[in-house]
Amino acid sequence: MKQSDQAVAIPVPTTSIPVAAVPLLSLAAFGSGISLRVTDPLLPQLATEFSVSLGDASNVITMFAIAYGLAQLFFGPLGDRYGKYFIVACGTLACALTTLLCAFAPGFVPLLIARLLAGTTAASVIPLSMAWIGDVIPYQDRQPVLARFLIGQILGLSAGVLLGGLAADAHNWRLPFFLIAAVFLVVGAALFSLNRRLPEAARRLHRAEGPAVRRMIVEFKQILMLPWARSVLLTVFLEGAFLYGAFAFIASHEHRTFGLSMTTAGALIMLFGGGGFVFALGSRILVRRMGEVGLSRWGGIFLGGSLFLIGGAPAWWWAIPGCFMAGLGFYMLHNTLQINATQMAPERRGAAVSAFASSFFLGQSVGVAIAGALVEPIGTGKVLMIGALGVLLVALRFSHRLRLKAQPA
Repeated sequence: MKQSDQAVAIPVPTTSIPVAAVPLLSLAAFGSGISLRVTDPLLPQLATEFSVSLGDASNVITMFAIAYGLAQLFFGPLGDRYGKYFIVACGTLACALTTLLCAFAPGFVPLLIARLLAGTTAASVIPLSMAWIGDVIPYQDRQPVLARFLIGQILGLSAGVLLGGLAADAHNWRLPFFLIAAVFLVVGAALFSLNRRLPEAARRLHRAEGPAVRRMIVEFKQILMLPWARSVLLTVFLEGAFLYGAFAFIASHEHRTFGLSMTTAGALIMLFGGGGFVFALGSRILVRRMGEVGLSRWGGIFLGGSLFLIGGAPAWWWAIPGCFMAGLGFYMLHNTLQINATQMAPERRGAAVSAFASSFFLGQSVGVAIAGALVEPIGTGKVLMIGALGVLLVALRFSHRLRLKAQPA
């Protein structure tokens, strides 16, 4: 490849980065997390209002996830060329617009189209934020910083489920989208303001030259040529498929099986975020004591065991420890995958992390689609148990690969 086609790294002193830079990215991730999960508790209401099955209603999740996954392939190289922080700011404001389209959707098909657009714009936020952090934070310090950044997403996922549950019980599925749009608007304006105060090198951490389409093809081709990159991408695809194929129906399972209100079911799922929050706060200690191998192995055990517990529990209150431990296990596993994603192709980090996020959300879309087709014939409990077994096997396989990778040749 010619030098002009490559992304040339520019060193950035971390002391010159404004203190608010990462927290603002975390707030953008908060909005993205709410947008992603707000429709989970709304599925029964959407099914009733639009006269569709629960499985068909889950397409509001699938459409978002498909668009989110595919759009990564566009935003990664775009961020490398024009500046990751700047593209995140643009994408956050675009999220405000597409979220409003969801709020004003006059029917089920227009809502699906609006969710497709919302997933497309939201694709610019978390992966490019992770890539930007990967550029400015040294590898040895990166995992705790990424964990703290993900507090925004964790809280967003939890708040999204609770907000959706409150809206479902109030029989007003449109209101959450107005609130989410307001969050995106405020955070997007703040990101633009801070981007102007970043050092020049931190605004464009890589200089990418040459035709955009050609560079995009070449970058992703080179990433896929790396054996470890292929392993990480396959793992996160399967993680997304098995986990979120089950996770999307936890609220509906608690509602259908135990008669809980959607607000209560949403509050239970907030404990998933609580487990993630505990990991974020204790990540430095956990990383030091367990290492990547231990985090991925035990994360998978906690996550798989918790999903199995929720799906097979004889009483609703088993979901309290189940959701909490599922969140802790997920972030132990997923954060380990993320740290590997930021380093699997450092010279084209934007494209690499975008490929990672694309694989994760395409996996989610496949998982939710399959689970949506199975949920009526076999029930929500068995869907959760299938997801539990799948994610456990995926985690154990990745932990084994990490151990082999760490051994001297």
